[in-house]
Amino acid sequence: MDLTVAAEVIAAPKPETLPRLSAALADALHHTGLAELTNCAQSPFQTHGESPGNASSAVTIGEVAALRPLMPASGIWQGRATMAGVEVPVVALSSARSKPAALLVLLRTEDTPVPQEELAPVLAMWDLLTAHRVGLQTDAIPPGRLATSRAAAAARAMAISELGEAHATALTTLLQTLRDRDLDDTDARTRGIDLAVTALSELRSRAELDQVLVEERGSDAFERLTDSLRRILRPRGVQLDLGIPGAEEGADRMLPGDVVNTVSAAVRAVVYASLEDQGGSDRQVSRIHVGWKVDNADVRATVRDDGPGALSRRSFDTRRVIERLAALGGRLEVDAVPGWGTTVTVEVPLTPPETPREDPLAELGPRELEVLEQLAHGRRNRDIAQQLHISESTVKFHLAKIFDKLGVSSRGEAAALAHHWGAA
Repeated sequence: MDLTVAAEVIAAPKPETLPRLSAALADALHHTGLAELTNCAQSPFQTHGESPGNASSAVTIGEVAALRPLMPASGIWQGRATMAGVEVPVVALSSARSKPAALLVLLRTEDTPVPQEELAPVLAMWDLLTAHRVGLQTDAIPPGRLATSRAAAAARAMAISELGEAHATALTTLLQTLRDRDLDDTDARTRGIDLAVTALSELRSRAELDQVLVEERGSDAFERLTDSLRRILRPRGVQLDLGIPGAEEGADRMLPGDVVNTVSAAVRAVVYASLEDQGGSDRQVSRIHVGWKVDNADVRATVRDDGPGALSRRSFDTRRVIERLAALGGRLEVDAVPGWGTTVTVEVPLTPPETPREDPLAELGPRELEVLEQLAHGRRNRDIAQQLHISESTVKFHLAKIFDKLGVSSRGEAAALAHHWGAA
């Protein structure tokens, strides 16, 4: 498959990804529609194209999730499946580049199986797109927005939990009523029980899926981190030693996604600093040890190198490691011994700080944050308008609102706040 086409799909804005992917796959695999189920917290489920047959409804997340147990190790499954309430031929692709594996389902009109060799480049395209998305997700969220993101995630989880409990109670009551032997209409009772059981199963499936999207098993997070570290160290000839976590180190615990992503990003930044920020010495880093442990309160990762021991906390300022950790109440410690190496410890609490930082930028809307970011880079109103494709009068309107919300009276003060809170 043409790599230029793959690059266009990968570079597409999120809303355009599926349409471009569908167009890119049209020649290799004819389909009328497709659906994806990924571990993206913002939009895990998306569809594009026509509903199968004469179905008036759309493909559901439960229908796609039901294909997970059918996926073989090869990542390709063909057969008939229920989509939008209609049984149709489908091709399902599973990419192991993410955990859980990202699913892509293509709806077809023909039952004739597609040869595996023709599906191999299609799966490769899906792997590329999934790997790109995983790379974006592993980057830490800017500190100015991380606290807001975490609060929103916690509220969302609570709302879903409460909704799930309410639905479960209602459906359980319905089951008890329908199982009442005093009811005369046996057929109605049987059908009602069947519908209620199906609804309960769907509800539990959605609850499990939501848990997967906002949490990750400790062992999976560590494995994902070590895979990325090997790609960094192998070309440089640096040996990677691992303190693989066992059950007592919390390997089997489910951890908040924002915590593991922030810890992982911090560890990678520390590794880069060990390799690149210890110049001026004949002693080079030849070995790096990475450990990972989870207790009741936090996640702790250690990075120890055998380099010249020239790292300090200032080494991480340009990489914004300490700033990002502080947004979650985390901390970083550096223990450097000249001539013997450096040990860096990263700790992030599993729960948000009881008194989170009062981020003044949290009051700003998405467009206001974009304008402030442009302002913080020293751009004038005309340049901001061109960058954001809005008028200068609109820029002035946004700036007036920004100054009012931040309690500042000049562009310099607003820019200083933006730099301090990580919006620039």
